[in-house]
Amino acid sequence: MTKGSPSFHIKNEKNGGNSTPACLGRLQLSPPPAPSLPVNSQSLSPSPLLESFLHHLVKLSLSVVLMGSAMSGLADEAKGRSVLPSRSCLGDLPESCVTSILKFLDPPEICQFACLNRAFRDASSADVVWESKLPPNYRFLVERVLGEDPRCMGKKEIFSRLCRPNCFDGGTKEALLDKITGSICVAVSSKALKITGIDDRRYWNRIPSEESRFGTVAYLQQMWWVEVVGEFEFQLSPGAYSLYFRLQLGKTVKRFCRRTCDLSQVHGWDVKPVRFQLSTANGQSIVSECYLDKPGDWVQYHVGDFVVENQDAPIGIKFSMVQIDCTHTKGGLCVDCVLICPGEG
Repeated sequence: MTKGSPSFHIKNEKNGGNSTPACLGRLQLSPPPAPSLPVNSQSLSPSPLLESFLHHLVKLSLSVVLMGSAMSGLADEAKGRSVLPSRSCLGDLPESCVTSILKFLDPPEICQFACLNRAFRDASSADVVWESKLPPNYRFLVERVLGEDPRCMGKKEIFSRLCRPNCFDGGTKEALLDKITGSICVAVSSKALKITGIDDRRYWNRIPSEESRFGTVAYLQQMWWVEVVGEFEFQLSPGAYSLYFRLQLGKTVKRFCRRTCDLSQVHGWDVKPVRFQLSTANGQSIVSECYLDKPGDWVQYHVGDFVVENQDAPIGIKFSMVQIDCTHTKGGLCVDCVLICPGEG
């Protein structure tokens, strides 16, 4: 095994929205007759490729309609003609039709089109629109993460609140819903992990950190036997998930308002690799090894992947990182949290 940092790290994504349509004009609907095509009864449900095509088609159609309506309105004003009340405008679309359109859009785009007029604004608050953006286990998330009754909340409010970082289980865990994919990510604080010797200040200390979402990290000064174990039970939506340990060699300090890292106690991690383990209640098990390096930087070390198939039952997850070679001591390690997020597969 060669030394080196793993090539898989989590990167934060910043999602940008499209610009809000500038103005609203009139819309005249005169679709040409569509040719009849034979329908295969075994393929009535749209494929992901078809759904993606419809998504882009809806956005393109709305953009063309808005641009054409705006140009038509400007031309009428330039010629001194008044708007005829008999001509249909975008606000005359039935709310059910607007709702069907919005279901194909991403949440940021729904909020942008809600600024068009009353029809789009009312349709953008419909439960049927936002329920399609929520994960199948959203009722469990509302009860476990938010601590509220999902029957007393609208779907738009549920989506909005789940998209914010929410701490639960006494502030030792945090859950966040991705606005675009609708996938849930969970972070488990070092306070929720079983760390050998954590109560002995000769070995471990809990220190404050502005670089942790939980405000504190576990810091190892020096020890022969390093063992960090965690156990977590949670109801996840079906799909593939990845588990990571967020670690840093060295202790972050601020000097003259600048970030520096104290590496004076970092030692022993280049002698033997750290052993990571992951197992689930349904029999999945992964073991991996990796050397810890890149002192002074936070690194997400990939432990392994697992698959969730049952959306109606919680899945038990156990994970650990150990370095128990007693021929040498180890020190200078910060343990922030464990991350569970949707995998790329």
